Amino acid sequence: MTTGAVEAWLDAVPTDARMAVDRLREIVRTVAPDLIETIKWNAPSFADGDQDRVTLGLGRKGGVRLVLHRGAAVKAASGFVFGDPEKVAKWPSADRGVATFADLAAVEAKALALEDLVRRWIAANRQA
Repeated sequence: MTTGAVEAWLDAVPTDARMAVDRLREIVRTVAPDLIETIKWNAPSFADGDQDRVTLGLGRKGGVRLVLHRGAAVKAASGFVFGDPEKVAKWPSADRGVATFADLAAVEAKALALEDLVRRWIAANRQA
């Protein structure tokens, strides 16, 4: 489900970045169609129930990013384990991963690994 706020945000994004963001949105919706998409932190964000799990955004110096997280509030990471064998994202903490892409071609090059990563991320957080 998408809100009008998401469409308004997307309409303001430059075409090249918009294509990459749209592909990231498609990946998230493909593997987790039940997530709710809204605008949070001035970017499209996908929530599982009332918990934010995936947020997209534009890089300050260009490109796009996909952030895997466990919600707005910091949660104890003790006991939470998640693997990224393809090393799609950088992990500043055990429960926060950031995947960055220069453009649509870079997203496409990692699309299958991203699908797997997002699918497993949602499943891991539903079990946590």
